[in-house]
Amino acid sequence: MSKFSSAIGLENINPTVFSKSKEREILPEELDDNIYEELNVVEECKIDVDDDNNFVKVHFTPTIPHCSMATLIGLCIRVRLIRSLPERFKVDITVTPGSHSSEIAVNKQLADKERVAAAMENSNLLKVVNQCLAMD
Repeated sequence: MSKFSSAIGLENINPTVFSKSKEREILPEELDDNIYEELNVVEECKIDVDDDNNFVKVHFTPTIPHCSMATLIGLCIRVRLIRSLPERFKVDITVTPGSHSSEIAVNKQLADKERVAAAMENSNLLKVVNQCLAMD
């Protein structure tokens, strides 16, 4: 026990310990094909494609302003487009202005090519991204 924790009474001498719950597998019939559109995460009006200038811009809207998955959602959108579009296209993924409490930080992470490349080299994160993309 540290001096600090005992001084302010943070030591729990009889903690309640819970067992980890089993992860639940979501069945395909439980998934709705249009869920992202229904939640307005991705809307056609917030997607700009400029074929002449080889540019695609997507604004996405997290379901809540403090969504902890915003960066992952943006990364999944970026990966899907990179895998689907010809290499000539530059892809820009951003949070819809005013829709997230950490909008600037999320957009900065999604625009950082080195960070995105490092994320795709992380086998655990790549597995999650691939699982997200396999749902559609």
